[in-house]
Amino acid sequence: MTRPLTTIGFDADDTLWHNERFFALTQDHFAELLSDHTDKDHLMERLLASERRNLPHYGFGIKGFTLSMIETAIDVTEGRVPATVIAQVLAAGREMLSHPIELLPHVQSTLDALKDDYQLVLITKGDLMDQERKVAQSDLRDVFDAIEIVSQKTAVEYSEIFARHGHGAQRGLMVGNSMASDVLPMIAAGGWGVFVPHGLTWAIEHREAPDNHARFAEIKNLGALTGLIAAIQEGRHSD
Repeated sequence: MTRPLTTIGFDADDTLWHNERFFALTQDHFAELLSDHTDKDHLMERLLASERRNLPHYGFGIKGFTLSMIETAIDVTEGRVPATVIAQVLAAGREMLSHPIELLPHVQSTLDALKDDYQLVLITKGDLMDQERKVAQSDLRDVFDAIEIVSQKTAVEYSEIFARHGHGAQRGLMVGNSMASDVLPMIAAGGWGVFVPHGLTWAIEHREAPDNHARFAEIKNLGALTGLIAAIQEGRHSD
């Protein structure tokens, strides 16, 4: 009997380890630095607009975020931002690039439970050097059969990855905390998209859930993933 699933893909940031909270802390610090010029809500709106505008140029990651903070600081102060503030923004960005890796609950036990029966692929997007650093520090590299660091997560990208490391997207499952990057494009590629919510999610990654789609599922944490996969394999949760 052919198993429905042979390959499981995992997002990294805020699925396997904490990440967004470091952005939130840096945004708070950024708001303090610019508090004499604008209120936090307005500053965050301008920052988000800058990030959206800069994504095609800088891509995802801390370096692009830092450049967007600098651009926003110049913008909201009409070019009068002190050099000392720019220096502190740069320092905050460097600090983010060295933050420690802390695994989320159930990560190690879930990966250990799946690694002997499935091909496991880590699929993450963002700055290459920073993502490689986080993978190395997580001590999870040896658990995965492959690690893919991409600039963008699309249906085409998922189709190619799951063809390289399995039997195609139709027999693959992708799990992550982003509806926009981990769930919807994987479903579009013909696979399963599993949403695992995280308390902090970047606004740019927000999308409506495809609640009525047969290959969509939501779990409260990674601890529920093995049960979901078993149900799919046994036809108790199928399309």
